[in-house]
Amino acid sequence: MEFWQLTVPTSPETSDGLTNFLWEQGALGVIEEESPTEPPRVRAFFPAAAASTKLARAVAEYRASLRVLGFSVAAADAEITPLLDGEWASAWQRAFPPREIGRRLVIVPPWECGAQPQLRIPVVIEPGRAFGTGQHGSTEGCLALLEDALEAGRAWRSGTRALDIGTGSGILAIAAMTLGVPAALAIDVDPDALAAARQNADRNRCADRIAFALQGPDELAPSECFPLVLANLLTHTHLALAACYARLIAPGGVLVVGGILADEEHQVAHALGAQGLAPRRRVVIDDWSSLLLTAAGP
Repeated sequence: MEFWQLTVPTSPETSDGLTNFLWEQGALGVIEEESPTEPPRVRAFFPAAAASTKLARAVAEYRASLRVLGFSVAAADAEITPLLDGEWASAWQRAFPPREIGRRLVIVPPWECGAQPQLRIPVVIEPGRAFGTGQHGSTEGCLALLEDALEAGRAWRSGTRALDIGTGSGILAIAAMTLGVPAALAIDVDPDALAAARQNADRNRCADRIAFALQGPDELAPSECFPLVLANLLTHTHLALAACYARLIAPGGVLVVGGILADEEHQVAHALGAQGLAPRRRVVIDDWSSLLLTAAGP
């Protein structure tokens, strides 16, 4: 069987939207690639039944609309090349190697289970439509700060829960479980993301400790608060949810936020600071900032 590989130049500001657009066009898999030495790009894989000319035209029109909206779009065109069945599988798996993060975690796809360093804690994540594979600078930064927050010696009473807002693949909630958090509530407004998160929780044998809910944070009961809140979203969402974060974090609790372009970090820090959340640490990876903030104590 043959597949198409579509390669599209992109930018940090447009890659998420382009990724969603390619899923909507019927992609079997999408890979966002960034590095300090290479321009960012997105690779997507389509079945041979997809018309290559139609795909190229749709992507060209989408990129043209981004230019009209004022986004910077690379001059290079998208490229489409054929791949055989084995080549597609190999290309997909090569894009998601095991990744060591922080001092204790290693993020692994299911096909790499059992071959990881024994001194690291594996978190098994199936790459797919839901955001969060550990390969993105934003997710890596959040995981590193999560580890820092938990190593700071915060006590977890039986029955206390962390909150993962916009859980995506479930990677942050699952990592919290592996690092000692007893329970979590993982919420998302995308039913596909919740289905993926549940499957990943099953793979990591912690599904019984994570409650999944199709809802936004503003729908949580006013009485609910959490000692740890995780939110790997985007800058405009953090700005909109700043007051909600402050309400949901227990006194003395921790907020970890990611998905923030480095040059937008000051906007998020200012908005959260105005809600009484104090910045304690930041991590910047591949021009993506993640922040750890704390609420005032009781």
